[in-house]
Amino acid sequence: MSAMVRIAAAGDVHASEIHRRRVEEAFASLGDTADVVLLAGDLTAHGEPEEAEILVRACRHVDIPVYAVFGNHDVHGDRERELREVLERGGVHVLDAESAVCEVRGVQIGIVGTKGFVGGFAGSSLPDFGEPLLRRVYAATTAEVAALERGLQEVIEADLRVVLLHYAPTDETLEGEPVGIHAFLGSARLGIPIAEYQPDLVLHGHAHAGTFQGSIGATPVYNVAIHVTGRDFYVFDLEVEVRGRSGVEVAAPPELG
Repeated sequence: MSAMVRIAAAGDVHASEIHRRRVEEAFASLGDTADVVLLAGDLTAHGEPEEAEILVRACRHVDIPVYAVFGNHDVHGDRERELREVLERGGVHVLDAESAVCEVRGVQIGIVGTKGFVGGFAGSSLPDFGEPLLRRVYAATTAEVAALERGLQEVIEADLRVVLLHYAPTDETLEGEPVGIHAFLGSARLGIPIAEYQPDLVLHGHAHAGTFQGSIGATPVYNVAIHVTGRDFYVFDLEVEVRGRSGVEVAAPPELG
């Protein structure tokens, strides 16, 4: 038995007082076009709880599950715990190196969510050697990779498995960004558990000048930063074979513009 699932995805919403109206209108415009909302980090402009309140108020326009991960803007103020409390009180499910399963249209969706981190890609990547400070950066990415692997193991039986990140796990979706900053936009190491467990869909943001679509092996990867998609939400239509992950199909995305 198959079912259609619609995922509305957006990254880099950057909720703030100056963007209040845009954020409210974005959620209000969703209507009944989606079954679940996935937010790929940079939920706020500066990581302030008051900015999270703006996002929470906007989310009240939708009556479907909303899942989110943090981005670098959200941790800027070092107030992640307060941010999470505000968001979760408002019904937003924050995934911080965690997984969750929700059911829509009879389909169990396993969502593995974590921020990800930096480190670079083939030809320019940070090694686990030398300066202790840089080795701590490497260790932070190691923890994110471990969280991805653990989460993918936890949702292995879900009908549809989605990885939600902020930082990029492949440089294919960074095309358009200066090569010199790729190491700060993501890490190929994030792609290792993705290549091993082959989830059905990977979403990230962060790279505002990047490219919409890439892949890791057979797994499609999408950069859903609103600066890339050019829309408030990109809605993915997925045909899912219930209790049979091999039947998941992602509708070919239309040209962005």
